[in-house]
Amino acid sequence: MTEELFREDATLLECTARIVAVDAAGIELDRTVFYPLGGGQAGDAGRLVLGDGTVLAIADTRKHPERAGAIAHVPVAGDAHADAALRARFVPGAVVTGIADAARRRAHMRFHTATHLLCALVPHAVNGCSITAGYARLDFHMNEPLDKEALTAGIARLVAEAHPVRHRWIGEDELDANPGLVRSMSVQPPRGLGRVRVLEIEGVDLQPCGGTHVANTRDVGAVVVTKIEKKSAMTRRVVLGFAEAEADAAR
Repeated sequence: MTEELFREDATLLECTARIVAVDAAGIELDRTVFYPLGGGQAGDAGRLVLGDGTVLAIADTRKHPERAGAIAHVPVAGDAHADAALRARFVPGAVVTGIADAARRRAHMRFHTATHLLCALVPHAVNGCSITAGYARLDFHMNEPLDKEALTAGIARLVAEAHPVRHRWIGEDELDANPGLVRSMSVQPPRGLGRVRVLEIEGVDLQPCGGTHVANTRDVGAVVVTKIEKKSAMTRRVVLGFAEAEADAAR
């Protein structure tokens, strides 16, 4: 299994690791700061660097499709001959420094925490989620109308209140005793490990979550609701964007 350093410290962007396997899925390390696609959150990108400075760009990070607990770092595709020569140096046993893209990770952290604030404002189950560096969206199981300006104002209020954000682990039995903690209809907490990671925004939200988050709601910054869509009779989609990106696009 790959040691998941990002679970305990989302601000950690760099680590030294050893390559344990290389296959069609990507490069597997014994430990990593790269978050793999999952729970609606996009995977990290970045680079792996050998001791002599040779760099291999990583386009995405995924859970290995065949080895449970393994994380695959997916190289950027390019010229086939150049890729083959470069990747021939990234072999099992080699020691590398893994460096996650800081801007991408920061955007994921801000948006993912913002979706938890949105969950606190919309008291309905979630049946779809997507968190990227450019936007975030939640699909709520509901048929009532939602107000874009009111939700934007609600998120801004929770951001300004500067609530601490932290994670902790609870036993599966504790989760079973509190089924209301699970808000998602589409993604269930992983079972079989004996414990479940929960994300707590003090006084605002508490639910199982394995993603990366900021340490305080004030670090979310200015996030706005850019769109509300009726996707079906019982689904309302809310799309979030960064206020600074929306302002740039309007110029």
